[in-house]
Amino acid sequence: MAKSNSLVPLKMLLFSFHASNTIILSFLPLYLLHKGLDGSEIGWVLAVGPLASIFAQPFWGYMSDKYKTVKRMLLLCVIGLLISSVLFFQMNGLIAIILMGAVFYFFTSPIGALGDSLAQRRSDQLNVSFGSIRMWGSIGFATSSLIVGEILSSVGIQYMIWPYLFFGVAALLVVFQLTDVKVESDPVKLKDVRQIFSNKPFLIFLAIIMFISISHRSNDTYIGLYISQLGGSESLIGLAWFFGVASEAAVFAFAGTWFKKYHSLVFIIFAGVIYSIRWFMYAAVEDPILIVALQFLHGITFGVFYLAAFQYITRLIPKLLQSTGHLVFFAVFFGVSGIIGSLIGGALIDSFGGDTLYLVLGIFSSTGTILLTLYHLLPYGKELKRSQ
Repeated sequence: MAKSNSLVPLKMLLFSFHASNTIILSFLPLYLLHKGLDGSEIGWVLAVGPLASIFAQPFWGYMSDKYKTVKRMLLLCVIGLLISSVLFFQMNGLIAIILMGAVFYFFTSPIGALGDSLAQRRSDQLNVSFGSIRMWGSIGFATSSLIVGEILSSVGIQYMIWPYLFFGVAALLVVFQLTDVKVESDPVKLKDVRQIFSNKPFLIFLAIIMFISISHRSNDTYIGLYISQLGGSESLIGLAWFFGVASEAAVFAFAGTWFKKYHSLVFIIFAGVIYSIRWFMYAAVEDPILIVALQFLHGITFGVFYLAAFQYITRLIPKLLQSTGHLVFFAVFFGVSGIIGSLIGGALIDSFGGDTLYLVLGIFSSTGTILLTLYHLLPYGKELKRSQ
C-alpha cells in the first residue's frame, strides 16, 4: 500500500521529462540556426510542434480516458519520443526537419499534459497539493537548463541530442514504476467528448487566455534568440531559463499556502498584469544580463497563471473526461497559441528585432488581461465563483 501511494516515480517522471523538454525549448532555435535556417524558417519548424499537439493532445487524452489508464499512454509516448528524436536530429533541410518534427512532437507534446493530469488526480486521491508534485517538473527544467547550457557552450550546440537522450531514457525507466489512476465509470465514448465542446464557460475561457498564452509561447520560442541578439551566449541562455524556472518551482512549492485564499480567476488576472509589465520591460532592455535578472518574473507569471488555470478548468470538466479536458487545455495553451506565437514571433524578430517582438507581446497580454477581468465580472465568472 505504501508503495502504491508513493509519488516518487511520478515526481521523477516530471523531473526527467521537463529536463529533456528544456533542451528542446531553450536550444532548438540555436540548433536550427546552426543547421542554416533563418528566423522565419525556424518559426515554421517550431510551429510544427504546436500544430502536432493540437491533434496529439486530445487524441492521447481521449485514449487515456477510454482505456482508463494514464500510465500506458505515457509509456507509449516516451518510447515514441526516444525513437523519433533520434531520427529528427538526423534530418537536414527545411522540409525533412518539418516532416520528422511533426512525428517527434506527436509523441512528445502530450507527455507533460498526461503527467500533469496524473499529478492532479493523484494529488486529489492523496489530499496533497498539486503544486508540490508539479514543482518537480520545474526543478528538472531548471537543473537541465543550467547544466546543459554550460555543456553546450563547451562542446557545441550540434551535440544537443546526447543530453536530450540521457533525460529521455531516465523518463522511460521511471514510467514503469508509476502508480496509475483508477476511474470507476463506464468506458468513455466519442460522443461523450461533446460535453467538453458544449461547455460555454470552458470555451470562452480558452479563447480569452489565448492572448496571454500566445505571448508566453512566443517568449518560450524566441527568448534564446533575443538574448543571442543582445550579445549573450548559450550559457547565459541556460542561466536565464534556470532563474526563470527556479522561481516557477518556488511558486508551485508554496501553492498550498497561498492558492486557496482567492478565486482562481483573481490569480489568473494578477498573472496577466505581471505578464504585461514583464514583456514591456523586456522590450526596453539592451543588456542581456538584465533579461536574466528579470527572469524571476517567470515564476510569478507562468507559475501562478498555469496552476490557477489548470485548477480552474479541472472544476469545469466532468470527472469522466478529465484527461481529455486537460489535454484540450494543453492543445490551446501550448498548441494553437504556440503556432501563432512562433509564426508571428519569427516574422517580427526577423524584420524588426526582439524589442518590437516584446512590445507586441505586451499588447497581447494586456488585451487578454482586460478580457479576463470582464469574464470574471460577467455572469460566467460570477456563477463559477459561487459554485466553487
